Amino acid sequence: MLDSIKIKLQYLLPKQGLTRLAGWGADKRAATLTHWVIKAFARFYSVDMKEAQNPDLKSYATFNEFFVRPLRDGVRPVVSGLDMLCLPADGAVSQLGAITDGKLFQAKGHFYSLEALLAGNYLLAEKFKEGQFATIYLAPRDYHRVHMPCDGVLREMIYVPGDLFSVNPLTAANVPNLFARNERVICVFDTEFGPMVQILVGATIVGSIETVWAGCVTPPREGIIKRWTYPATGEEGAITLEKGQEMGRFKLGSTVINLFTANQIRFMPQLSNGTVTRMGEPFAEALRTPATAEPAVPEAIVTPQAPVIAETPAGVATAEPQAPKDY
Repeated sequence: MLDSIKIKLQYLLPKQGLTRLAGWGADKRAATLTHWVIKAFARFYSVDMKEAQNPDLKSYATFNEFFVRPLRDGVRPVVSGLDMLCLPADGAVSQLGAITDGKLFQAKGHFYSLEALLAGNYLLAEKFKEGQFATIYLAPRDYHRVHMPCDGVLREMIYVPGDLFSVNPLTAANVPNLFARNERVICVFDTEFGPMVQILVGATIVGSIETVWAGCVTPPREGIIKRWTYPATGEEGAITLEKGQEMGRFKLGSTVINLFTANQIRFMPQLSNGTVTRMGEPFAEALRTPATAEPAVPEAIVTPQAPVIAETPAGVATAEPQAPKDY
């Protein structure tokens, strides 16, 4: 009965308004009130501050500073090996497995379309049609920076407006097409074993989604799809990120979805629905073929600002990217 009420509230509550309010409050410097909220949150969700670079709760001037707190060096060692991919985030596996006939398993008999998840980009969806996917849910207590599972060169970023349903296990089991209807940021990378997509999914009271190359992607929430393209490997201005390097962050928790093309990776056998994840631990093993044997990603990291192309239903416009903040 209680679960049914919670799901109905997901449809009835003004999620956009609540999210704007939460984002506004989380960025405010309210001294004693801020410190009280942080302390109450940390206690309620049993946040392990011993892992934080700065464990002193009173040192955070805003709730957002606390929420995206960096970890101490060495707390999340990244698995070594050229063929080993690392987990991109702390959290728990929601689902993982094969993409079958362009469908991904959500929960409890719910499937959703790969093409819908990728905002109708059928050319991109075709590349992953029979590939592999993994969905990782970040709970409020978790570390909320997202990292690269492998070396990659950024080729494209797409912002997709949408709903802001909660993405917790209860909602995932009861709201159809949850991840294909929520707000999300789709990041497409070239890797040594083919294209890889990492999607940051928004949710209720997720005040902001940010990336290291563009800064804050949302808000503002303008209700239009936006698309940015970036130079290829070896071209001037290419943005290269290494395995284990931070690529983005959530200001309040959400979900990360990874997509891999067919016959390119094999997930670690210990991973299954509900498995607790820690960034940097083994995620998958690359299945090398002659076509992918030669490295395609240079070792140097280059993160210059790239030109932005924003596509909207009305046409194409250009804009300058935002400068990253404190990355």
